[in-house]
Amino acid sequence: MLIGVSLGPGDPDLMTIRAKKALKTSDEVFVPGERAKNIVKKYCDPKELDFPMTEDEEVLKEYWVKNAKKVGPLAKEKKVSLAGIGDLCFFSTFGHVKKEVEKIFPEVRTRTIPGVSSITASAAKLDLNVQSSFEVTDGSEKNKKIVLKATKPKSLAEKLKNEGYSEFTLGENLFREDEKITKDLPEESSYFSLLVAEKEEQSWK
Repeated sequence: MLIGVSLGPGDPDLMTIRAKKALKTSDEVFVPGERAKNIVKKYCDPKELDFPMTEDEEVLKEYWVKNAKKVGPLAKEKKVSLAGIGDLCFFSTFGHVKKEVEKIFPEVRTRTIPGVSSITASAAKLDLNVQSSFEVTDGSEKNKKIVLKATKPKSLAEKLKNEGYSEFTLGENLFREDEKITKDLPEESSYFSLLVAEKEEQSWK
């Protein structure tokens, strides 16, 4: 198994209990750089993967594949973690390596442990009180939208199709015992639901 371990924004005190447990119980732990290594070395003996600081897509792709081929074979037989700063579902190296592992080693199971992202951490640090919709962007084209309080998911999805979104996933009561995740959208859902809308991806991003 390959596990993405989100370390939070950089303060070890903001790591989750689940993240610490994964680091302690993994057979192998990899990190993408010195900053992550300094955080996790209290819990394990991490190995550092080589990733260049570049925006060249071809070079990045080469290293994603290279490192996927390094961790993938181990993950077939062992519990392997790749730990990184932030929440690894957002703009992370792990997301690209995970995608390559799933292509090259389809038998390897993968999962991600969420963490405190820079987005939510910055709100606390800057004393922001967010009570309405907001946008997070790195300047690239938007291809995903998350709608909170998706109590009428089916009709909401129909509206989002007009914006170019074509794939929808409903999450209800996530990380609770009565959690539900489905692509078969019902007419109604609870207040604690969110709808993830995605456009067809046009590039490696």
